Amino acid sequence: MSARTPIEVVELAAKAVNAYQREDLAARLAQTRSRVLDPVVRVLVVGEFKQGKSQLVNAIVNAPVCPVDDDVATAVPVAVRYADAPGVVLVGEDGSHGEVAVEDLADHVSEAGNPGNRRGLRQAEVGIPRSVLAGGLCLVDTPGVGGLGSVHGATTMSALPTADAVVLVSDAAQEYTATELEFLRQAARVCPMVVCVLTKIDLYPDWRRVADRDRAHLASTDVTADLLPVSSVLRLHAVSTADQELNQESGFPALLAHLRERVVDRAAELSRRSVAHDVRAVVHQLTTSMEAELAALRDPDGAQGLLVGLHSAKQRADALRERSSRWQQTLNDGIADLISDVEFDLRDRMRQITREAEAQLDEIDPALVEDQFVDWVRQRVSAAASATFVWTHQRARWLADQVGEHFADEGGEVLPDLHTHDPDTTLGRAVPLKFVESESFGFGKKLLAGVRGGYGGTLMVGMLGTVGGLALLNPISLAAGVLLGGKVVKDERKRLLERRRNDAKTAVRRFLDDVVFQLGKDSRDLLRELQRDLRDHFTACAAELSRSIGESIKSAQSAIESDRGERSKRIQDVRAELNRVSHLAATAGALDEPIGSTR
Repeated sequence: MSARTPIEVVELAAKAVNAYQREDLAARLAQTRSRVLDPVVRVLVVGEFKQGKSQLVNAIVNAPVCPVDDDVATAVPVAVRYADAPGVVLVGEDGSHGEVAVEDLADHVSEAGNPGNRRGLRQAEVGIPRSVLAGGLCLVDTPGVGGLGSVHGATTMSALPTADAVVLVSDAAQEYTATELEFLRQAARVCPMVVCVLTKIDLYPDWRRVADRDRAHLASTDVTADLLPVSSVLRLHAVSTADQELNQESGFPALLAHLRERVVDRAAELSRRSVAHDVRAVVHQLTTSMEAELAALRDPDGAQGLLVGLHSAKQRADALRERSSRWQQTLNDGIADLISDVEFDLRDRMRQITREAEAQLDEIDPALVEDQFVDWVRQRVSAAASATFVWTHQRARWLADQVGEHFADEGGEVLPDLHTHDPDTTLGRAVPLKFVESESFGFGKKLLAGVRGGYGGTLMVGMLGTVGGLALLNPISLAAGVLLGGKVVKDERKRLLERRRNDAKTAVRRFLDDVVFQLGKDSRDLLRELQRDLRDHFTACAAELSRSIGESIKSAQSAIESDRGERSKRIQDVRAELNRVSHLAATAGALDEPIGSTR
């Protein structure tokens, strides 16, 4: 008999729990079933501008789904997944959906048709019938990060916890930059799989030396990632001409094999193990009452000791459902500490940005470099918000582990699925930073200030000259007037510059205060939602455990009260039920084996 698929195992377990009228366990299996039916393996394709990300995605799926242009960059993320028929769905930042034709995609996701994402799109979802995507692979072509500290880079970094893998794209023109290596280090901390792709090897004959240098950089930064050199142009040409040798030279067979074996198959194996874990947990809950009843049936005289142990376990399980239970205290204290730490971390980062901005403003004229300075501040703020988000996600996983340890002794290792949140809308709501329009100091005002200062100087020196018999207007008084007039103009210019700097510092502090207010509110909402998710999950686990032990007590009491004839027949029935449930556990255990292995 062939091994059952994960969905068949889940449905078989659902029939078992329904037969035993355990609707609480059926709800858990319903969540497992929905997770199995939607096996999306999300792979982010990231990199700097014009590194060949869109062309790489097109070459992987062998279709011109992502717009490619030498002068126009991608402005909106494009998610490419499997569909029976080609189609495009645009997802707005407000959650709205709208369908467009595939040939009109470039008008919505490129800088030419949607500069600066003025249409307010979160992403475009493209569905095409391709076998490489049939296993659940979803390729997300992201806008160029423009450096780790850029807005796009910070947004991409914040989205890493939601990805199953990250493909960093860099062309063969040069070795990895410091920002790319820093991006890789941070990605490796929060993403389970990182793949490095070296593109455009057909344009640069010296690509092997660049690849060796990149591998050396990866080794020096302790980033475990394979580097795969490819050429998208050769790949597309090889596919169109059915040239197998050219296809091998393009490097794409190795990349596709890597995505299939190391990303898709690994995600499928994790999904199978998750199903096996859930089903075995359900089987454990079912067998608890059966084993208690069987023990009471076999030894009625020793059943009282069994009941004492079960009642003690029931008390511990009921204690887990109380508001004053240890796991509730751990969760509440952990969330309170996490909220405080996140607020402190965010304010500390913003204060550092404030100090750096004020130091920069002391060296420049804000009126001359306003656009560049505003972009720099927004990049620093986006990078800080991104780092805080990633750190919050790591702390949240640690907190979930801490709460789950309270259930280890009572019901096995139980950990919830942590749902991350898309930070694009949070970063997009940043209050715009604008400087106060400075007072102009044109030629007319300079002339007026100079005449005013020169008049006083000329009059003062001329009056002193009259004592010595000189005329009021003499060369000395006129020279003094010119010097004093120039000094007044210089002082006025300095005063206005200092005023512009102070106004700019005030604008920066006001902007960062608004950012802290907005991001602080969003982070608290996120953590409160996390607290509710963890509370509901572990409350359900405690309820399942309490009910299972309650069923065990009822079964044991029923076994004690039965007579000898009923007891013998019931022992056979319970053994048969245990065999059926044990067979279900063995079927689930087969899912734990690596894909393609033999027993």
